[in-house]
Order: sequence, then C-alpha cells, then structure tokens
Amino acid sequence: MHLHKLIYSLLVVLLISVGCAHNITETEPTINESEILVKFLEGSDGGFINNNAPALIKASDVMINITTGKEQYVIDIRDEDDFKNGHIKGAVNVKIKDIISYYEANNLSSKELVVITCYSGQGAGYATTLLRLLGYSNVKDLLWGMCSWNNATSSYWTSNINNTRTFQFKTSNNPKAIASSLPILNTAHSNGKDILRARIEEMLNSTDPLGDVKISNNEVYSNLDNYYIINYWPEIDYNWGHIDGAIQYNPKTSLLLETDLTTLPTDKKIVIYCYTGHTSVHIATYLRVLGYDAETILYGVNAMAHDNMPGTRFIPETEINDYELVK
Repeated sequence: MHLHKLIYSLLVVLLISVGCAHNITETEPTINESEILVKFLEGSDGGFINNNAPALIKASDVMINITTGKEQYVIDIRDEDDFKNGHIKGAVNVKIKDIISYYEANNLSSKELVVITCYSGQGAGYATTLLRLLGYSNVKDLLWGMCSWNNATSSYWTSNINNTRTFQFKTSNNPKAIASSLPILNTAHSNGKDILRARIEEMLNSTDPLGDVKISNNEVYSNLDNYYIINYWPEIDYNWGHIDGAIQYNPKTSLLLETDLTTLPTDKKIVIYCYTGHTSVHIATYLRVLGYDAETILYGVNAMAHDNMPGTRFIPETEINDYELVK
C-alpha cells in the first residue's frame, strides 16, 4: 500500500516537473519588425516609394504660387548663414533634425502644399521622403534645390556636372543577388506605425542625418567591390551604360517585398544612383528606414557622364532662374 502511494507521488512530481520544463522553454513568437514595417509602408498599392517618388516641384511653379497668392509653405533646410544670405520669399529655416517635429508642431498637414528646399534638392529629398512615409502627402521637394532659384545659389549643381566616368561605364548585365532575409529591426514595437516612427526618430537623432545617406561617385569608384550598386533606371537606359558591377532595378516595381526587395544584402553597403540623385535619395532614405545600410550617389550620372547620358540632365541655361532672393 505504501509502495503504491510512493509510486503515485513520484508520478505526480514527474508530471509537474515536465509541465514546468515545458513552460520554461516555451517562448513568445518572434516579431519580424522589418516585415511588419514593409507591409505597412507598401499598403495595398505599393506605397509612396513605389508609386509617387520622387515628389518634386519646379521653381517656376513655386514662383507662380508666390505671385498668385496660392497657399504654400516653404521650408529651407540649408545652414542658417546661407539661408540669411538669400532665400525664397516667405521661407522658414529649419534644421533637418527638427523637420518632423516642426512640421507637426505647426500643423503643416493642414496646408495645401509644403515645399522643402536645400542646396541641390537631394537633402530636401531625404526630408520629403520621411514626411511622405509618415503619411504627409502635401510635401514636395524643390527640383534642383536653390540651384534652380537664382544664379547666386546655383554652384552646388554647376560645380558638380562632370563627364569623367563616360568611358568607364559598362554594358554587361549583372544579376541580382539571391533573395535572403530582411534587415533585423529592434524598436520594441509590434505595429508598423510605431516601428516607422521609431526608425525615423533614430535616423534624425544621428550626428549627421544627411551625411549618412549620401556618397560621392569618387568614393564609390575608389573600391567598387565594397558596394552593392543599384542602377535605378529602366532596362533600356541601363543597357546604354552603367557603373561597373551595377545591377538594374526597375523603378516602381523592383523594390516591392513580393519582387526583389529581399535580394538586397543586409551585410554590405548599398549605393543607389539614378540620373540626378533626386530619385535615388528617396530610395536610399526608404531603405535606411527599413534597416539597410543604403546611400545615394550624389548628383547621379550628371556628375559622371553628363553630356551624353539618357534621362534628366541639369542644363544651367534652362534650369537656373533669376528669382528674387530675400535677405
């Protein structure tokens, strides 16, 4: 009888122990933040990057709005001294680190149009992308930046037009990498909206947010093997010629989760280029939000093979206006 009780007691203890061990080893399902974020940003139609980027406005349209009194709010993210030396009438000077907080604190989503300008249009593209990803669809980036406004502020573009890489471009077709996983994000959030906000705050808290997203073609060419190089052109223009080793990704389609997004490496710096840098800075900014180490090649092919390149070129005679600079 005592033996039966002892055996029964031992069985109870054993069952309890197994149950406890099971509870200890059981873990919560892993949250894939990057996948949640991508699906949130793509939505049902591909999202801003795959539909409306780059969001640009010409200097002539900004001037028409000024002369006709149409509602627009101009933000200039250049350094304070350069802003004081001459800016668009009515513009306010805002540091890039403060672009989101300033926009929201001043209820700029209620404005019909918010125009962001900088030196060349590429830094403003960074700011525009972040605001657009947050859902603020009234924001546009001034095409060519202040270089298009007046000759006195045009040096960033006029001094960077170049043809030194014309005969270094290749026409061979380079394959995309094998699809892998998305970057690992650790924001401690579980929904797309909160993950996005955390990622943008982290990017803007960097020592140099704009420096993080840009690279010169000279630096890339100093060691091409260091980079996964994306040519963000249609195939027909890619076949015209591209940076040695560059891989063609179709605008608007290739960077969707269901197509080629996961072919991007998470263990190598990605550099993206387009014709002018306007589109590629939007793409690089988006990829950085997703956790990729991505940068845009400044001024695009305008800084490498300007005279004979396909696509959009900066032509000083037609792109530089003589609009008033307010001091």
